[in-house]
Parts: sequence; C-alpha cells; structure tokens
Amino acid sequence: MINVTVAGVGYVGLVSGSCLADFGNNVICVDKDMRKVEALRGGAIPIYEPGLDEIVARNIGEGRLSFETGLPDAVRKSDAVFIAVGTPPKDDGSANLAYVEEVAREIGRAVEKYTVVVDKSTVPVGSGQQVKAWIQEELDRRGADVPFDVVSNPEFLREGTAVYDFTHPDRVIVGAESDRARKIMKSAYRPFHLSETPYIETTLESAEMIKYASNAFLAVKISFINEIAALCEKAGADVEEVALGMGLDKRIGRDFLKAGPGYGGSCFPKDTMAIASLARQHGERLSIIEATIEANRKQRRKMLEKIERGLGGVGSINGKVFAVMGLAFKNNINDIRESPAIAICEKLAEAGAVLRVWDPAAQKEAAGHFACRGASVYFAKNEYDTFENADAFVLLTEWSQAGNLDLEKIASLMKSPVFFDLRNMYKRSEAEAAGFRYFSVGR
Repeated sequence: MINVTVAGVGYVGLVSGSCLADFGNNVICVDKDMRKVEALRGGAIPIYEPGLDEIVARNIGEGRLSFETGLPDAVRKSDAVFIAVGTPPKDDGSANLAYVEEVAREIGRAVEKYTVVVDKSTVPVGSGQQVKAWIQEELDRRGADVPFDVVSNPEFLREGTAVYDFTHPDRVIVGAESDRARKIMKSAYRPFHLSETPYIETTLESAEMIKYASNAFLAVKISFINEIAALCEKAGADVEEVALGMGLDKRIGRDFLKAGPGYGGSCFPKDTMAIASLARQHGERLSIIEATIEANRKQRRKMLEKIERGLGGVGSINGKVFAVMGLAFKNNINDIRESPAIAICEKLAEAGAVLRVWDPAAQKEAAGHFACRGASVYFAKNEYDTFENADAFVLLTEWSQAGNLDLEKIASLMKSPVFFDLRNMYKRSEAEAAGFRYFSVGR
C-alpha cells in the first residue's frame, strides 16, 4: 500500500480519503479550515453520509488516517497527492479552477521526490495538462528537477450512498501518461483488482471527459422523464408505469427515470453547465445538454404552477400556510446545494406563503440559507409538528420517514387537507381515502 495525501476534506475528499485508508493505505487529509480539522480529529463528521463516521473512527484508531492543516509536509511524505477541492461555476457556467491551481502550485513548491498528482475534483478536459504546467512553473522557480505525473481519477459518488459507491464502484477510471503512475494507482486501488472491479486506463483527456459525459447523460435522463411526465398528465398515462416499462429495456435501464421537481446538488447543475461551456469554447454546441439545463429550470417553475393551480389559480399562494417535507436535494444527505426543494420554498415565500418545514438532516443548513435571504420559516420539531393549521402539504424530498406518514392524522392537523406529492411517494387512492385533495407528478 502507499502513502496518500488528500487535499480538501469536502464531500469527495473526506469520503475518498477515508475509504482509501480503509483499503490499507496511509492517508493524510489536509484542509485549511482548522475548526473542521479539529472536529474530524475528534470524530465529528461535517457531512451527513451513512457509514462514513464508522470508517473515519476505525482508521483514525488504527493509525492509517489523520487530518492536518499543512499541505507541504504531507506532500513530502506521500507517493500520491489527490486534489479534491471545489470547482464552482463561474458566471458563464465554466468551471472555476482557482482552488485546483492553488493546490497544484503548493504541490510544486513542496514536492521533493517522484509523486503522482491525482485530479479527483471534477475538472474540464485539458485541466490535467494545466495542473502539470502549474506544478512545473513552481519547480522552475525553485530551480528544482523533481519528476512527477498528473493523473485523472474521476469520482462517481452519489450523495447518500457514497461509501458504498466508493467501495463497490461500477468502474474505476484512471487517466495517466506513464507506467510509473499507473503502477502507483493500482497499488492505491489494490482491493479492486482482487475483486475484479472493471479498472479502465485511459488518457488524461478521456478520463476527464468520461466524468462530464456521464453526469450530463444522467441529467438528460432525469429531464427526459420529467418532460414525459408532463405529457402523461395531459394524455391520461401514468409516468411511473411508463418509466417501469421503459427501464426494463436493458438498453435504457431503470435508474434516473423517476419523475419529480428536477435534479439538484453539487454535481449535475454545475457539470452540465461546465460541459456546455467547454463545448462552446471549442466551437461546438451540445444542444441536447443545453436543452436539459433549460428543461430542469422549467421543471421547477412547473411545480410552482401545479401548486398554484391546485389552490385555485393566480394569487392563491399568498397568505397560505405550507407544510413542507424535505429540504435536501435528495434523501439521506444534508446537502441543499441547488436543491429544487429550496428553490420551490423560496418561490413560495416570494408569493406570500408562510412556511413550516421539516427535514431530518438539512434543517441547520437550510436555516442559514433562509436567514441570509430574510425569509421567515418555521422549522418543525418533528414530522407531525410541520402540519399544524397548514393549508397545503408539499412533499419535496423522498426521505423514508416522509413515505410512511399517518395521512389521516396529518389531515386532522391541517386547516385544509391538500397534498402536493412532488416525489410520487403515495398512491392517489390512499391519499384521497385519508381526506386529501391529491396532486402528483405525471399521474
């Protein structure tokens, strides 16, 4: 096994570093935020990710995982340095590589022996060559002749199942330019060779493109089924039956064919905009992806229009009390980045709604978000506290708790039992039997 440094202990860095340590590697996770580092040393996990706390605690206890604030010392101890910092979108949608550049240059100022520098962050095609140039510039300034390689090793982690996804991947992609770098990467991922996990070696550029193309394709599937859902509602079909019939075709597959309020999170919105921007820079237009981006924006507007129509038309939201279940962009996480639930809540508030909201993991993050925008939101103590004197119930995130509610009890707590099930978690028959007027997506 090898010595690894992971620069950045955000979502990708923390999961990757912890799991690499669990594979038997010696891992130092580095972040500039001293409070975060101290918390992690004490076993406090800053993200909601099932199973991660156990892996962190186990590997700290066994001496394979540590957390530091100084990158140079960690670099000098390592065979491979993984860059796992954010690449947020610029105003034009392109990826901002400022944090990647900062880490690359710091590596160049510190490295003393052959090291593999691994791009784990999601970066545009050509970024690996740019990272190589930044490191070399710093070496030239030092007058140092230190060999190194840059590798692209994209992540395919789903928030909420990231530990499983890292340890049981569909494939591992390694884009490298030398056999020496490939050998070190194989050492880091040795358990995958023993389990015969598909391990694909490509060029740097192909590995970078695989990540963007994969995320863009999944976003296309989500927007596609949402558009089919709109047609189903008008044509009298049931989108869930349609998605099942489609998904059983092995050429299509069942994943990401779930109608709802649209995609969100830290990956799909950012990555679809980034690949569309990259294409424009190269004189191409990715018309399908551009249409997907617009369709996703449109889906959120459609959900608000559905609520407005269900309550009686234009102006009907004003003054109503809404019981909202779910704030995270998907279940089993506390991430509200680009969450369609947050976007819909904001629009409801702008239209004059009073919000009573509940989420089992993301209330702290949402409280800060709404406070910055001056929105008045009541955060419920538990599921049923959400519904007190509410005029409408809006289900926005598919938490398991949200799918196992006592609908009759809820209806009795509400002023007006109207239910907008934007995740299709209930059957119309059971909602109506409990006394609700029921609205769903594509059914």
